[in-house]
Amino acid sequence: MGCLGALLFLLGGLGALAQICEITEVDSTLVERLGQRLLPWMDRLSPEQLNPSIYVGLRLSSLQAGAKEAHYLHSLKLSYQQSLLSNDNSDSEAKPSMGQLALYLLALRANCEFVRGRKGDSLVSQLKRFLEDEKGAIDTLAMAGLAFSCLKLSNLNRNLRNRSTVALGRVQEKILKAQTPEGHFGNVYSTPLALQLLMASLRPTVELGTACLKAKAALLASLQHKAFQNPLMISQLLPILNQKSYVDLISPDCEAPRVLLEPATETPSQTQVPEFIHVTLKVSSTFLSYRHSVSVPVSSSLEDVLKKAQEHSRFTYGTQASLSGPYLTSVMGNKAGEREFWQLLRAPDTPLLQGIADYRPRDGETIELRLVGW
Repeated sequence: MGCLGALLFLLGGLGALAQICEITEVDSTLVERLGQRLLPWMDRLSPEQLNPSIYVGLRLSSLQAGAKEAHYLHSLKLSYQQSLLSNDNSDSEAKPSMGQLALYLLALRANCEFVRGRKGDSLVSQLKRFLEDEKGAIDTLAMAGLAFSCLKLSNLNRNLRNRSTVALGRVQEKILKAQTPEGHFGNVYSTPLALQLLMASLRPTVELGTACLKAKAALLASLQHKAFQNPLMISQLLPILNQKSYVDLISPDCEAPRVLLEPATETPSQTQVPEFIHVTLKVSSTFLSYRHSVSVPVSSSLEDVLKKAQEHSRFTYGTQASLSGPYLTSVMGNKAGEREFWQLLRAPDTPLLQGIADYRPRDGETIELRLVGW
């Protein structure tokens, strides 16, 4: 078993193994900076930019946004109620997806507003589809597992307890198998949701404890390197930095004390001539080929690169809004099919983990847009 295994076994005997997936020590300044990055997003109240995950993440964190939180929840309610009550024949793209609706219901519950209903059998059937897809993303599996955990612990339908237990075990097994040598589950951005699930595990084992120790070390190192910039990813990370998960919304503590966030103060920079970088944009698909170099200011996003290319060459692209930001739907008039997507790669063949709004290319990089199937 080894020294680490023996230690974990003893901790389990003392009842501490279930808590070994919790992050108990983290720099409060780092947590505050993460929360501050969410504040500007709470001023973006258009239906395309409203994100219930931001509200849920703050309510499960040690931070609060004061009156801005109540205003944001009010805007969520107006937007989602309007879209849900609209005519069924209206544009389906305007209606929230299953994932968006689930997060909206979590937001209501985080404010101690409880929506009643008996949807247990339907929920299990839909979640099982995620588990049947062996290529399911880790964050998707973790969300499905969290739903199973909530279903099991809430006793909404006792007839589903055995099915939920089996499904939960399968999810946990897949997530543990997906751990990278660095310690992440899948990748750095899917690790917070995976840890949320493993924190709530009712079957603590030595294997689980070992995996969580590695994952926590990797995640804290990523925090030091400011890896988290996307509001959705930050909102999924904040709860585990407060030893919380979505499962805690079964019995939410709406009176828990939280520290009031203040906007980050920016030090005025001296006027300087902006530096520029050169990025090569490459498109690869069966139907077309494209390669062009563009010049953009330092710290520009990949989306800025795409916009610049569209202004000065024959390059065109289309995007669709999502909770994690815009994602590519078409390139040069070529739309991704039902089981296709435009993959982002850094040459020669490294898939990007961030979206077009979050990734910042470096000088001299070649970014490839490749149409792939799944």
